[in-house]
Amino acid sequence: APVRLFDAFVDSLKMYEQGFIRSIPAETSTLGYDPRDLLKLYIYGYFYQVRSLRKLACDCKCSIEVMWLLSKLTPDFRTISDFRKDNKEAAAKVFKELNKFCMGIAL
Repeated sequence: APVRLFDAFVDSLKMYEQGFIRSIPAETSTLGYDPRDLLKLYIYGYFYQVRSLRKLACDCKCSIEVMWLLSKLTPDFRTISDFRKDNKEAAAKVFKELNKFCMGIAL
């Protein structure tokens, strides 16, 4: 399944060197999500052409592949949106690396 590739690829990245930031929660809220998990979900969404953030959030609860990929985490659509907004440049770099990685596998 492609989600296994996404998992292995993202786990091999050095996230902070790529420029990803971890959200800093308010004192009254819970800890933020690991950027690795949200990046895996973001890559999944692009691969399967899921453009709606609400659909991605729903897939976290309904899709067995996504549940496995995120270890049953269920971020809401606002969390996914904030991740995408805050890490736009870093995600673009990762997508370029993912393309190079996949092209290397195909050869």
